[in-house]
Parts: sequence; C-alpha cells; structure tokens
Amino acid sequence: MKNRITIGLIALALAGCGGKALQDRTEAETTGDGTSTADTVGEYKLALANRIAQVNSTKVYVGRPQALLRSVVVVKYSVDANGSLLRSEILRSNRDRTTEATALAALRSTAPFPKPASSLLRHGKIELLETWLFNNDGRFQLRTIAEPQMDE
Repeated sequence: MKNRITIGLIALALAGCGGKALQDRTEAETTGDGTSTADTVGEYKLALANRIAQVNSTKVYVGRPQALLRSVVVVKYSVDANGSLLRSEILRSNRDRTTEATALAALRSTAPFPKPASSLLRHGKIELLETWLFNNDGRFQLRTIAEPQMDE
C-alpha cells in the first residue's frame, strides 16, 4: 500500500510538470468488483486517460506532438457510480468537426470505465475534463499523459 501511495504521488507530481513524462499504458488497478483504486480525482483521471489511449491505440500519436497542432479539443464528461458514461460535450474546439467527432467517439468506445471510488462522487457522478491534442494526421494524445510538444 505504501509503495502504491508513493508511486501515485510521484505520478501526480510528474503529471503536474509541463512534460507529463509518465505514460503508463497499463490497465487501471481495480478491486474485484471493478472499482478503481484511485483515491483522488487526479489519479482517476490519469487512469481513464491511459485507458482511453489503450482502447484507441490506433488513433493515438506516439511521441512528441507537433509544434503547431491541427486541433485542440476539450471535452467535459461525466461518469456514474457504475463507470457508465453519462454525458460528454465539447467545451473548446477550433470547429474541426472531424477531430471533435474523433474525441467523442474515443470516449464512447472506451466506456464503461472502472467504477470511481464512492469518495470521488458528487451527486452520484464524477465530472472530468480532458484535452485531446491532434496532429495533422488526425491522431491524438491526451493532455493528461502527453509528451511535451515539439519546438517550432
């Protein structure tokens, strides 16, 4: 347990640095009933970002994103106590309908998610924001786990 807490704190510290150096594409840890072992919203968001990238691996850009991105799409989404995707909506975009559709489809294809811990729920759900960073070829990285962008 102590090692898991230490690793989680290191992951959060690295995720807070502009580099987002930690890209652990392993399955999210869950209990026997499919509940995430993430104790914080940040840990749960990291687990979901890794899961989204894993499920949609053919659409994910590996390596550093290009300096000038094709599109940046911010999605707000809600997950209920059972891990079901309740709602998703575009909060920010450059109006590139193809990348918007890709971001929403990637989210839908990943659901259901690991159940969030009950301590993370507010009114029976957890609301999260994720940013999709699209290169010119239409592949993406999620900001939560993305490498730093290339210099211009």
